[in-house]
Amino acid sequence: QVQLVESGGGLVQAGGSLRLSCAASGRTFSSYGMGWFRQAPGKERESVAAINWSGGSTYYASSVKGRFTISRVNAKNTVYLQMNSLTPEDTAVYYCAAGPSSGLYVFKSQYDYWGQGTQVTVSS
Repeated sequence: QVQLVESGGGLVQAGGSLRLSCAASGRTFSSYGMGWFRQAPGKERESVAAINWSGGSTYYASSVKGRFTISRVNAKNTVYLQMNSLTPEDTAVYYCAAGPSSGLYVFKSQYDYWGQGTQVTVSS
């Protein structure tokens, strides 16, 4: 079992930045890849970014590439999502997820464990 707790969401003006954190417990953190997803009202949950166990491989959705950065500190059992140049289209509940093993996983069906989500609201 893996427990995931997100934090760092909030209200920010367009053009601003936020850093989300996801603290993991229950399994050796460095043994699995992690991902960030988001879900806006009335929309499907979509992949935002993913990272493998070491941080050596990452993936970004085209809509966030160049603005968001995923990273992890295995010694702190934490994965981060730095979000810059935010727009109202980034407004959503953001979820972190833990994959089944050490690889890079893009699709939500590949993930075993999910956090409860944190709300990000970007005002225009």
